[in-house]
Amino acid sequence: MTSTTSSPVTTRSWAALGILTLAVLLLAIDGTVLALAVPALTADLNPTATQLLWIGDIYSFALAGLLVTMGNLADRIGRKRLLLIGAVGFGLSSVLAAFAPTPEMLILARAILGISGATIMPSTLAIVRNLFADPAMRTRAIAVWAAGATAGAAVGPIVGGALLEHFHWGSVFLINVPIMILVLVGGIFLLPESKDPNGARIDLLSAVLSFVAIVAVVYAIKHMFAKGFDWSVLVAVLLGLVAGWLFLRRQRTLAQPLIDIFLFRSPAFSGAVVANTVSIFAFVGLLFFFSQYLQLVRGLGPLQAGLTELSATVASIVVIAFAGYMLGKLGRGRAISVGLALGAVGLGVLALAEGMPGLVGIIIGFAIVGFGAGLAMTLTTDAVVSAAPRERAGAASSIAETAYELGAALGIAVLGSIQLALYRWNLPPLADAEINGAVNESLATAVSQLDTGRTEVLAAIEQAQHAFTVGMQWTSVIAAILLVIAAVIAWVAIPSHKGRTPVEH
Repeated sequence: MTSTTSSPVTTRSWAALGILTLAVLLLAIDGTVLALAVPALTADLNPTATQLLWIGDIYSFALAGLLVTMGNLADRIGRKRLLLIGAVGFGLSSVLAAFAPTPEMLILARAILGISGATIMPSTLAIVRNLFADPAMRTRAIAVWAAGATAGAAVGPIVGGALLEHFHWGSVFLINVPIMILVLVGGIFLLPESKDPNGARIDLLSAVLSFVAIVAVVYAIKHMFAKGFDWSVLVAVLLGLVAGWLFLRRQRTLAQPLIDIFLFRSPAFSGAVVANTVSIFAFVGLLFFFSQYLQLVRGLGPLQAGLTELSATVASIVVIAFAGYMLGKLGRGRAISVGLALGAVGLGVLALAEGMPGLVGIIIGFAIVGFGAGLAMTLTTDAVVSAAPRERAGAASSIAETAYELGAALGIAVLGSIQLALYRWNLPPLADAEINGAVNESLATAVSQLDTGRTEVLAAIEQAQHAFTVGMQWTSVIAAILLVIAAVIAWVAIPSHKGRTPVEH
């Protein structure tokens, strides 16, 4: 079956959507599940602060760098086939990550996980595009898919917390194996095969250039905030910009490019891509370090910390019932803008709640952020996927998912680096060299390595917790400002015809 034909929506279609959502849910969980394991793996593997950042964001870097290529590959060889191959690879690489003996090996395993995940994600959304040809039904289906992605990012800490209460930190990866087996078996029997009958050979040079452009620029940002500006930052930025320029120039000359750059001439399309990236940037980036805050500053256990963030998961699921209504009442641009603005309000609430006793404010803030981010992601993804014809669904889906993964990677790298810089800025110098070095490395390092039985250590950790809190508050405010800017862009740039924006092909 090719993507140029579509079947009526049946019970099997919704069952297939369940398998696809389960796959993307697991991929999103894997992006954040490690957050709660940071204290445990720090004590076990003793990574540096820079290695800790790489462990956190290399997964999303690999995904973002390869999604464009894999989306086109899915169109060529078949979306179901590539998804099933990716499911096998993801399960095997999860075992490798679970038993990694060193920080370097864990970084490598996370990179392989990202590569495996990149073969799954474009296929999920492309198959959704073909299963649900009716625009209204597709919006609802994409809302379910998006709930899997946003809820997965939020439920990761809960899964991690439950496992870490009883098992080694590697268990957060082993949980992937049975779920991927379920995806594999369900996919074989429920998913239809679809591909572009006229699919062209993948341009390898374009694939390399897109990967280099993304990874080089993100590395430069991460390194600059973590270690300061040096020659490697300049080299990485120049390399990324040159690779990006060459990539875009080459796409103009190819008969079937990896990315149809002419789609970006549409305000609905380009505005949706920007809004999608920024909303995930703020949501996932802050979530990664907020889990550490709840454990290291508030003193919650891993499971308690995960449950505190549960309101974001619930809110992102509730979006399914409201996405179509908001689209019909406000139009696409204004509805996306409202979602982004709600996300900004939620981040503002979190910034205030971080400095106050109790957890009620934090729970409320997470609920608002989850609903806003979920609404924005559903409608922006729908806009991007609807802009391309069905036979190019994989390529179009890869753009939406690259925006998601790049936003996640940049969020962890940039917001994480800003938080680390603000943390160190607010730390007072300490006379004891050993204590000073551990505290400056990271709060997780100080808590796991220093002898808390010493009075001077307890005082230093208390000062570090205050500095960490201040850093989190300012990081939340910065993320909120970015969402406000994105909300204004969405309101102005994305058309708001009530009903559906005319981007269908």
